[in-house]
Amino acid sequence: MNKKMRGYKVFNPDWKCYGMQYEVGRTYKHKGNLSLCESGFHFCEKLIDCFNYYQFNPNNKVAEIKAIGKIVNGDNKSVTDNISIIKEISWQNVLELVNLGKGNTGLGNPGDRNSGYWNSGNRNSGDWNSGDWNSGYWNSGNRNSGDRNSGNRNSGYWNSGDRNSGNRNSGYWNSGNRNSGDWNSGDRNSGNRNSGDWNSCRFATGFFNSKERTISIFNKDSGLSRDEFYQKFTIPSCLYFDLTEWIDSENMTDKEKENNPKYETTEGYLKTLTYKEASVKSISKATDEEKEQIRALPNYDPDIFEEIFGIRI
Repeated sequence: MNKKMRGYKVFNPDWKCYGMQYEVGRTYKHKGNLSLCESGFHFCEKLIDCFNYYQFNPNNKVAEIKAIGKIVNGDNKSVTDNISIIKEISWQNVLELVNLGKGNTGLGNPGDRNSGYWNSGNRNSGDWNSGDWNSGYWNSGNRNSGDRNSGNRNSGYWNSGDRNSGNRNSGYWNSGNRNSGDWNSGDRNSGNRNSGDWNSCRFATGFFNSKERTISIFNKDSGLSRDEFYQKFTIPSCLYFDLTEWIDSENMTDKEKENNPKYETTEGYLKTLTYKEASVKSISKATDEEKEQIRALPNYDPDIFEEIFGIRI
């Protein structure tokens, strides 16, 4: 539908989002299909909803936007084919806009149902958490389980990025330790413009590259740069899965209540799934179209896919 709508969008510190450069005061148009989670300019009507998808990280840029073209609305985000970047919002104003709660437990909490101290956001368990539904300490982002995580839906410790399982991962949807890149399984993988994404191996590295290289996909060179890959192929939504899920107190088992003694304060607890538990749960619900999108990926190998995600399609 065509209409005008104001909202918010979060960008990397260099004002880029998925490789595209943005600038305050400019308008951008998208050519092609408009689809939630796949193509177009995504934004949220409520600022707090942005942090379900982007890191609650003060190094990132936050802007007020106006959608002035076709708009497709989802549950808590929308996508448009014509977007104007109106103005930057300081992080002081961000905190004022997203922290609006009452009835906190602990000290210095500006959100709702926090357990601990100096929490910002909602339903945090632990100390110095920033974001929503965090369990642990010093977390920044949403639905993190563990300590010192930056990003969203991380399980483990010292992770930077989104939906990582393991320790000290940088990137997205990684399983293992010290991975850099996207959808890596194993330890010490390096992706993103060095050796690629969807790796299942150990010690795959790339250093000191002066220009963008082609990426490895399913353990083979794809002949594509990372940007070329995202321009030509669609990542189905079933590969974007959560490593944690919120369990309300009325749905908790006696054992879960015993292991989470603060559940009465938080009205539930954050359940952590293993990487393969989460991936199997998500991919098992994939549509036929999503399965075809996976099989169409460069160098698709069903054995490697099963090794990484724990399920065969």
